[in-house]
Amino acid sequence: MKKIQRILALAFILSGAALFATAPASVTIREMEMPSDSLQLAELDTFWAEVSRTVEEGDFEGYGATYHKDAVVVFTTGGRKTSMTIAKALLNWKQGFEDTKAGKTQNKVEFRFSERINDETTAHETGIFAFQSNHGSAQENPKQFVHFDALLIKKDGAWLMLMEYQKSSATSEEWELLE
Repeated sequence: MKKIQRILALAFILSGAALFATAPASVTIREMEMPSDSLQLAELDTFWAEVSRTVEEGDFEGYGATYHKDAVVVFTTGGRKTSMTIAKALLNWKQGFEDTKAGKTQNKVEFRFSERINDETTAHETGIFAFQSNHGSAQENPKQFVHFDALLIKKDGAWLMLMEYQKSSATSEEWELLE
C-alpha cells in the first residue's frame, strides 16, 4: 500500500513539474490556472480602444455598434438626472460625430479603470473617462473627467455595452491615481 502511495505521489509531482516546464518562463502558475481572465481583459481593452477610435474619427456607425440595441445610458453628472435608450442618446450625439468626421471638431476619449469584474460573456467596468472636445479653435479645451460604470455582454463573439452610467464629475487627480 505504501509503495502505491509513493508511486502516486511521484506521478503527481512529475506531472506538475511537466506542466510547469512546458509553460513559458514569463507565465505564472495563476495565469496557467486562469488564462481566460487575461484573454477577457485583453478583449475588453480592445473594446475600449474601439470606442476611443470611433470618437476620435467621428465614426458614428462604428460607435453605435459598440452598444447593444437595447442599451441604456444614465446621466447623473449635470443638474438634470436622466436615463434614456441608446437610440435617443445617439441621436443627441450624432451631430458631434458628423462634425468630427468633417474636421470641424476634434474629440478624444480615454478610459482608466478602478475595478473590472468579468467572466467569459459578461463584464462590469468601473472607472473614469477623460473626454476632450476642441471645436475648430486653436485653443485647447480642458478635459472633462467623469466617473462611470459600464455593463457589457459578449454576444456572437463581440463585446457590447448594455448600460453606461455617467455617475459624477471626477478630478484630474483622481484620473492620475488610476494610471
